[in-house]
Amino acid sequence: MKWTNVRAPPVLHDGCSISTTCPYCGVGCGVKASAAEDGCIAIAGDETHPANRGRLCSKGSALADTVGLEGRLLTPRIDGRAASWKTATDHVARTFKQTIEEYGPDSVAFYVSGQLLTEDYYVANKLIKGYIGTANIDTNSRLCMASSVAGHNRAFGSDTVPGTYEDLEAADLIVLVGSNLAWCHPVLYQRVEAAKRKRPDLRIINIDPRRTATSDLADFHLPLAPGSDVALFNGLLRTIEAEGAINPAYVEAHVSGLDAALATARQATYDRVAEQTGLSPVALARFYAQWIESERVVTVYSQGVNQSTSGTDKVNAIINCHLATGRIGRQGMGPFSVTGQPNAMGGREVGGLANMLASHLSIENAEHRKAVQGFWNAPVLPTSAGLKAVDLFQACREGRIKALWIMSTNPAVSLPDAASVREAIEICPFVVVSDILEETDTTRLADVLLPAAAWGEKSGTVTNSERVISRQRPFLPAPDGTRPDWKIICDVAAGMGWRDAFDYPGPADIFREHASLSRVSGALGRDFDISGLAAISDHDYEDLQPTRWPVVNGTTGGRFFADGGYFTADRKARMIPVDHRPPATATSEWFPLRLNTGRIRDQWHTMTRTGRSVRLSRHLAEPFVEIHPEDARRYGLSAASLAILSSGRAEAIVRVLVTDRTQPGVLFAPFHWTTEWSGRALIDDLVTAHVDPISGQPESKASPVSIAPLEAAWYGFAVSRHEMRPRTDYWARAKIAGGWQAELAGLERPESWEAFASTLLGVGGDRAVVVEDGSKGTVRVAFARRGRPTGVLFASRSPVELARAHVRTLWDTTADVGDLLPGRPGANRPDPGATVCSCFDVGINTIMRAITENGLADVGAIGRVLQAGTNCGSCRPELRQILTLASERAAAE
Repeated sequence: MKWTNVRAPPVLHDGCSISTTCPYCGVGCGVKASAAEDGCIAIAGDETHPANRGRLCSKGSALADTVGLEGRLLTPRIDGRAASWKTATDHVARTFKQTIEEYGPDSVAFYVSGQLLTEDYYVANKLIKGYIGTANIDTNSRLCMASSVAGHNRAFGSDTVPGTYEDLEAADLIVLVGSNLAWCHPVLYQRVEAAKRKRPDLRIINIDPRRTATSDLADFHLPLAPGSDVALFNGLLRTIEAEGAINPAYVEAHVSGLDAALATARQATYDRVAEQTGLSPVALARFYAQWIESERVVTVYSQGVNQSTSGTDKVNAIINCHLATGRIGRQGMGPFSVTGQPNAMGGREVGGLANMLASHLSIENAEHRKAVQGFWNAPVLPTSAGLKAVDLFQACREGRIKALWIMSTNPAVSLPDAASVREAIEICPFVVVSDILEETDTTRLADVLLPAAAWGEKSGTVTNSERVISRQRPFLPAPDGTRPDWKIICDVAAGMGWRDAFDYPGPADIFREHASLSRVSGALGRDFDISGLAAISDHDYEDLQPTRWPVVNGTTGGRFFADGGYFTADRKARMIPVDHRPPATATSEWFPLRLNTGRIRDQWHTMTRTGRSVRLSRHLAEPFVEIHPEDARRYGLSAASLAILSSGRAEAIVRVLVTDRTQPGVLFAPFHWTTEWSGRALIDDLVTAHVDPISGQPESKASPVSIAPLEAAWYGFAVSRHEMRPRTDYWARAKIAGGWQAELAGLERPESWEAFASTLLGVGGDRAVVVEDGSKGTVRVAFARRGRPTGVLFASRSPVELARAHVRTLWDTTADVGDLLPGRPGANRPDPGATVCSCFDVGINTIMRAITENGLADVGAIGRVLQAGTNCGSCRPELRQILTLASERAAAE
């Protein structure tokens, strides 16, 4: 991104760089931002940061593509009209205050985000719990790690992550459960991959209903039935007892509840577990034997475990096995939750969830409430948990919440049963949204919009999945009219009459207060204590290096629980008896398939950032559903056709990807696409709103759905110099170099293809060339101005077959209409094929040719010839798959 004529120059000097932190997943990678000679910003991994050691994934590598001002919200708006900051914050403060006076504090709520910095989170939590007096604050982190929090609290008495990333390199066995690490936490995957190369005897087991990119690295893959993790790990606990692998000394000294947990686990016989999981007894025996024989075992789990109505039980089933064997807290062993949000951990530290207080204290503990209230000098503190995410929006729908403030997230499309969430937001009498973008599915429903500063413009801290606190430093000036989230919150608090309690000169002052409060937590015998940073100077705060908590009396970081010391009343861990429960909603004759939702490699959440990057849209540019070949035949679907997914409450239209990576009866669809990027692909509209009864986390991996072909009259692919906002029955758009592309389909053919294309492409008045073949049912319409193509539409009766990468490549050149209309390259210009490596825009055809022509035999050789896989490394699993494909083709010939 060039800064000339975009905003003021970067806050960088020639030859220097600023260390900051990536704003994507919970890995918490260090980033260096520097100014390049061509006036652009350059992004690189920070070699000194312990999380990534210089590595970045495709999304992190493309951060510079996403920080321009296009689409930014740059002035407060009240009912759609521009307003001054004072007018806007006074209006918010007055309305919240009046609502509380009339209906009580529980009539208002905040819904916040793991995208916030810890300092933002802290003041939001302080305002609503300590001064407004309600615990109705929850976060989109509820959707990714709440079950882990609940499981930790049940087992450890605290929300403590015992280990560190170094345990991945030290382990003899890594078990990945419900975690597509290669795509969702790519830098951790790269660390595991590097450890495997260095120590080939390191064993990796992948447990997931799908065969994912992560499965490529595993020694073997266990494709268990959706939701059956508890059965699998109860079977492991039963086998641990049967094989004499319980650690009696550790259990006697540091664990309670073993007998009760074993009594339940003894019911998990091989035959019963095989029936519940769909795995063979042979596969189960192999997994159990390897787990038991490996002293240094790390069990990494993520959304496939957490996002379930039995998510908390799944977490405790995993932890039970580690407690029974004493494999926790020592190098290379332990249960390890890897979180989805960049600052989910920081939010947990300051009480950002409805059932928590700051510093890992409990809202339902009178001693904890008294301590926090006294520290804050707060007028009031709620005595019970507030509304968790799903319940919070249901309360809006029922009229119990009268005023709602949404910060830095897009719940109108990201929550389950999202159509009901949109209805709830519309029903709520007063809705405030603070965000960086003017147009999202959520901002369109707001009464007040408050423009927030973005990543690259904000100063504060975040905490990653291994408890490392890192600085997020600004390297860009915040645009005029925007403010950091903490400042917006404090301005509203001041307007409500609490100026003195929220009079912070800057984020360093908030951090010092946060650290000082943690001393109270430490004194109460809790895990979170960073009081060693309570007196940090402004200079040292600016220079703060990545630091793992706890930070107390000169000691920093380390692992928890090797020698016990749990945070329960008797300082012993709790083993929890848990039993298998299937997903909350059963399949039926009408909805016979399970829908599993998740992420793809190059997009993040609802694409408000990553969708703006050309290179991140090359790999997978439209919404899709993975379906097993047997199901595709059963329901009349073919590869590249379009399908209608239905839950009975909502429908979505997506492209069909036929693959044996998913099981018969189970579909997979990513949730990223919103109405900004596709017409009818809101996948979370289909997800049931059932939640775990303990954690409140929704079940996003097993919703019953049906699938049927979309009987389209025509299909199309278009590119234009102008931003396209199609109005067809199906569409999905993406940015490309020099313009936009769109995939299209319609139930009726246009009366005039030229008129339709002119409107779609926004090229009115440009010279048109129309080529129509009635016998084949194909139409090609191109427009040009002064000899340069301005837009082109390819349409046919069946899904359009053309070399899309070739068309996109030509589009960014001075090619003429005659070059574009064939849709395929001539003999002198080979088709690169679908993009595999986003960093260097290397397509599958290019890779296959290089393998054949150069005799390439491994991923490293591909990198040396084509650069593919040498930057972020996220495409390396696909490169290995292509090598296998090339080998199979060569053998067949």
